[in-house]
Amino acid sequence: MRIISGCLAGREIRTPQGSGTRPAMGKTREALFSMLEARGIDWTRISALDLFAGSGTLGFEALSRGAPHATFVDNSEILIRAMARNIENFALSGRCRLARQDVLRFLAGTPDRQYGLAFVDPPYRRNLAKPALERLISGNWLGPGAFVIGELENGLDFPVPAALEPVAERLFGQTLLKIWKLNENSPIPGHI
Repeated sequence: MRIISGCLAGREIRTPQGSGTRPAMGKTREALFSMLEARGIDWTRISALDLFAGSGTLGFEALSRGAPHATFVDNSEILIRAMARNIENFALSGRCRLARQDVLRFLAGTPDRQYGLAFVDPPYRRNLAKPALERLISGNWLGPGAFVIGELENGLDFPVPAALEPVAERLFGQTLLKIWKLNENSPIPGHI
């Protein structure tokens, strides 16, 4: 996997063999980041939260485009070590945080900052998307007008928190890409 755009364009994101990850394919990433840019995202003003990070392709792409900070959360020691090596190779150590932790446990904690962009890419058939989105909202992890991206299995249907407004949806094979924006007019902060 190579980074598509930005200061790290063309650099390879190295992942361990047989890691079982589903890194976002170049075509999917390119479409996603184009959709975000078409909606006026200012990379230099947002922090990115990459949940179920796997290889970290989405977080690295945001950093390459100018995001000042990214937090990567995954419960695999092997993948965290691989991301740490990539962070070092890309000279990004001052702009990244790695959390080797279960995502739902991580989101049950207190945020160290609010994020303007959150990637939610849970393993398929584990029913983790709904509780992750709920905790993002109820835990006050998102800043005003934040974008939330779900990379989900096609056919997955669940009630999305009312504070998230649908912005776009695209199907790429078995992957359904959904973009939501935090509704700044939600009557109760953290309302689900």
